[in-house]
Amino acid sequence: MSFSVFLLLNKTAESKISGLHPLYVTVIEINHNAKDKTLEISCKIFTNDFENALEKAYHTKVDLSDAKMKTVSDKLIEEYIEKHFQVKVDGKPVVMEYVGSEKQTDATWSYFQVNNVPSLKRIDVMNNILYEAFDGQMSIMHVMSGGNRKSTKISSPETNAEFEF
Repeated sequence: MSFSVFLLLNKTAESKISGLHPLYVTVIEINHNAKDKTLEISCKIFTNDFENALEKAYHTKVDLSDAKMKTVSDKLIEEYIEKHFQVKVDGKPVVMEYVGSEKQTDATWSYFQVNNVPSLKRIDVMNNILYEAFDGQMSIMHVMSGGNRKSTKISSPETNAEFEF
């Protein structure tokens, strides 16, 4: 079992044990698709934590499970992630295109794509997702390129990570 899966599975268990602080974690996966010349970015955030952060940021009630609110929720997700997660490829800032989101069990996945990335030597990430909402927030990031996988973990207040291939 990978470290990130272990952390995700134990979040609920830990929060039920009296006296322990709950674990706040997001998982980011970035895949360089050389064939399509794109970066495929997936963000997994626990739904209740994400709803709390969105409500604080936008001063509105958010229910990511409500299909009737999907259009509004997607707009909030897109805006929030683009503000709190930024990428540079080979030293140049890139524009992420929002693809969509889906709720799975107790987590919400949001998907982004960066076009026109024929090769990837270095990727720099600024990530402070949920930092304003939870002390001790951490993020586990995995980047795949050319069959190589690199991973790291950052915790608030640390926001930057770099990956070289």
